[in-house]
Amino acid sequence: MIKKGISQLGIFFLGVLSLLPLSILYAIADGVYVLIYYLFRYRKKVVRENLLRALPEKSLPEIENIEKRFFRYLASLIFEILKMNNISRREIEKRYVFRNKELVQAYLDRGESVLVCSAHYGNWEWGTLGIGLNFQKDHYPIYKPLTNPVFDNWFKKVRSQYGNNLIAMRQTMRALAAGKGKPSIFSFGNDQAPSRDESHYWTTFLHQQASVQLGIEKIAKKTNQPIFYFKVKVLKRGYYEVDCVPLCLNPAETQEFKITEMHTRFLEEIIREEPEYWLWSHRRWKYKPEISKPILGKKRQDLSDSLA
Repeated sequence: MIKKGISQLGIFFLGVLSLLPLSILYAIADGVYVLIYYLFRYRKKVVRENLLRALPEKSLPEIENIEKRFFRYLASLIFEILKMNNISRREIEKRYVFRNKELVQAYLDRGESVLVCSAHYGNWEWGTLGIGLNFQKDHYPIYKPLTNPVFDNWFKKVRSQYGNNLIAMRQTMRALAAGKGKPSIFSFGNDQAPSRDESHYWTTFLHQQASVQLGIEKIAKKTNQPIFYFKVKVLKRGYYEVDCVPLCLNPAETQEFKITEMHTRFLEEIIREEPEYWLWSHRRWKYKPEISKPILGKKRQDLSDSLA
């Protein structure tokens, strides 16, 4: 009961903060960046280890520069997500622009459904709202519920604006069956590390062995629904552009694991172009295959020592 009360108080505080204009929230974010990076060192060791292993071609000064840019962006991202509780349709349409969306809409207009692949790159939460606003059919973002039910209900309500219908990961197949024959968009964030009991595939991702969820490939091959990758580019603070890239238009004809490899390699290219906008603070490589050893690229013990 006490925990629930604290959670509700926290939600009230977040709601009040969301009333502030983005210009003020960004000013606060600048202060938060200093606190989380220099004072509290929030997950700094995790971020540094991830960067060192994923980008072995970078020098230590380059890694440190990417690290600082990441934390600065993370601070802004926190307040952008917070602002979702009180952001207008017009503001999202101005700040999150979709290119080539007619390629996706053409399938929907013909009564066909589309699968969208994305990642925790840029502001993926605004992207959810943007999809709901930009496409004239039902949008079903697949999400992983939070462990705190009070915050989960609040966040689900915030994400469900503008025509979005959130579906918990374990309910995906049921939602697909319920909407059979009705044109819609199902969007997947495929860079999360699956749990050990989930269906997954081992491959190399940023020089390391990583397990990748097979959900979107299994659904695509079964339904033959086309897959588009929504490639996000950060134009400047608070402004984004999304390119709707056809990734695989005839999934049923592909070999096993081909689709999984395609979206994994595509994300690698995006991250290498501008690495600071990917979510380096999560433990993407926390699980290892039981038999094979992880591929970590060139050993860099001298650089890793700087984490201490």
